[in-house]
Amino acid sequence: MAPPAGQIRPGRYLAIFTLIVAALYSLVFFTGDGKPYPKLGIDLQGGTRVTLTARTLDGRPPSTEALNQARQIIETRVNGMGVSGSEVTRDGNNLVITVPGEGSEEAKQLGQTAELNFRKVTSAVPVQAPPPAGTTPQAAHQQQPGDQQREIEEAKRTRQSTDPNVQMQALQALNCSADDPLRGNDDPKLPLVACDREGKYKYLLEPSFLPGREVANAQAVPPNPAQGQPGWTVNLDFKSEGAKIWADFTSANVGQQAAFVLDSEVVSAPTIQAALLGGNAQITGQFNQQSATDLADILKYGSLPLAFDQSEAETVSATLGVASLEAGLIAGGIGLLLVAVYCLAYYRLLGILTILSLVLSGGVVYAVLVLLGRWVGFTLDLAGVAGFIIAIGITADSFIVFFERLKDEIREGRTFRSAVPRAWTRARRTILSADAVSFLAAAVLYVLAVGQVKGFAFTLGMSTVLDLVVVFLVTHPLVALASKSKFLSKPSVSGLGAVQRLGNQNRAARKAAATTAKEA
Repeated sequence: MAPPAGQIRPGRYLAIFTLIVAALYSLVFFTGDGKPYPKLGIDLQGGTRVTLTARTLDGRPPSTEALNQARQIIETRVNGMGVSGSEVTRDGNNLVITVPGEGSEEAKQLGQTAELNFRKVTSAVPVQAPPPAGTTPQAAHQQQPGDQQREIEEAKRTRQSTDPNVQMQALQALNCSADDPLRGNDDPKLPLVACDREGKYKYLLEPSFLPGREVANAQAVPPNPAQGQPGWTVNLDFKSEGAKIWADFTSANVGQQAAFVLDSEVVSAPTIQAALLGGNAQITGQFNQQSATDLADILKYGSLPLAFDQSEAETVSATLGVASLEAGLIAGGIGLLLVAVYCLAYYRLLGILTILSLVLSGGVVYAVLVLLGRWVGFTLDLAGVAGFIIAIGITADSFIVFFERLKDEIREGRTFRSAVPRAWTRARRTILSADAVSFLAAAVLYVLAVGQVKGFAFTLGMSTVLDLVVVFLVTHPLVALASKSKFLSKPSVSGLGAVQRLGNQNRAARKAAATTAKEA
């Protein structure tokens, strides 16, 4: 038989909450890496900040539309690579990528233009001498003074010439250890002289027969020695038109090489062993798991409308953020202590229930934080901490609404036990309305905001939802249990003595008035 309206079976609700907590912490300790710590944002754990400077083919400043499109694509790449807690912002003609913790190195690869084309190999020449020790592409580029635009035009004139004599001269003169001025700027309709990614071969390539935009999906595939695949590869699936072109090309060019050219650089140049009619291709090369995953994600999430140079990459220290966090936690701890003292003095037993509910709410929030960090890459930063602190106030407000409604019922002459179900029935509507408003505000802020403000809105909205879980499954059942206990319902223990005395007086006054009216 169900209990009357407003009354519940407290044990059942507390058992449900216990099961929820047990399930959450089982996932925390026995799934993933087993480390019971939330992921931290860049201001709390440090990370990397990379500045990308846009360059255009004609040397003019890039358009606002192109910069915004590039920012959106890079942001999509960040999300696709699982790099969380990051920011991609515009700063003039630059894009600034801020990535916390372990995703720092990935940020340095996010500005690749990712202009993929498929070209037939005309000839391949091994590089005679390796690059000088310690020479990096950037350093070699810095050793070649001159206007960047003039370098691009000269490279296009020689390395994309249709004259066979000029092509052979360009092939012999090409320096694979230098930064490539054609990176992302080659014309796919013209031949191309290019180096491979490792700087071991130089290639003379025909015009592109298949553009990268025909790639529908890209996926990194681990080694499978049993199938003759000793290293990591990248599998490509083509769209319908691309699949037809690829099938026709492989059918007509068995035994020939097809070069996969990414940003004017040959990533792989496999020999076609047989006609491939399934609408897919495989990029092989000197890949490890990280490089294969990076390449697959870059191809999957699109080409940038601009070429970018990495003008700055710096490590961000977490020292200032940790100091701010410590100061904030100390201030929050002092505030919570004062709230606890006030609740104990004003509510007594109900104050103890308030503190217990807040502790349990904090435990649930912590477990959810850890799991969100594992499952969706959520990172906790200072703005998120601020959202949680504000949410504590929202949770405390829910308790106060319930307790004050309870006191109102007792003032009307009801006992502690009979007042609880009536107070809850009337208070829960207010609690639901208040939390709904808070959640909607957080949701709107999350949709409209960027960067750390999103973290603040997310934690505020999540804590508001968890507040309802605690109030419904913990606070209300505990108050109902206390009202049924002879010891806990004593006025000296419950802190409701003054309110009960006033309720008794009001009840006596109503009885006296009723008696007088009856006698009259």
